Amino acid sequence: MKLLAIVPCYNEEASVGSVARAVKAAYPDADVLVIDDGSADRTAEAARAAGAKVVTLPYNMGIGAAMQTGYRYARAGGYDVAVQVDGDGQHDPEEMGKLLEIVLGGKADIVVGSRFIEGAGFRSTPMRRLGIGLFSSVLTRLTGERLTDPTSGFRAAGRRVIRLFADEYPEDYPEVESLFLAHLAGLKVAETPVLMRPRAGGRSSITPVRSAYYMIKVMMVIFIWLVRKKPVLEG
Repeated sequence: MKLLAIVPCYNEEASVGSVARAVKAAYPDADVLVIDDGSADRTAEAARAAGAKVVTLPYNMGIGAAMQTGYRYARAGGYDVAVQVDGDGQHDPEEMGKLLEIVLGGKADIVVGSRFIEGAGFRSTPMRRLGIGLFSSVLTRLTGERLTDPTSGFRAAGRRVIRLFADEYPEDYPEVESLFLAHLAGLKVAETPVLMRPRAGGRSSITPVRSAYYMIKVMMVIFIWLVRKKPVLEG
């Protein structure tokens, strides 16, 4: 298995080094790729010092552009699986095995680590949980799969998803949209329970106002995806 851990970061100097080292400790043969999304601090330097490969975007382009950069790197490098691990320390690399087992076992093309299946660990703010509940209901109905935590950034993608997302990936607040995109492309989406921790550093960009905008925007985009042509996988 050729494994790539994609770590999108924006001003995560305080935590990205420990995240990269934790991934390497759990999976010594994995490559760790930090996408520095135009940080104003020393995120890139901290990542390199921890042994990670680093791609620095020219300015803050957003999580969508950062992740698509990672998927394009994974496609070019011929990786079998790409795992997204956020740079703020919320995701425990020791739990990557739960995601990898499902993808490598052929049970799903993309699997999301959910904090809500077992209800333990850090579960975010009430406002964000409200939005997650809405997205969960909509995606579960549209995809026919029970998806409890569609905004989770802890996820593993196999080769077919890597190819799809390298070509087409949502730009703004992409977590929910990308799962629906994978479903429309005929790919299998699944979840597995994981524990999440509070942020170890940095600050979330999702304010209460942004949360409301996020909910409206994502619902509109899902509607647009429903009426437009389905994405086509090559090969």
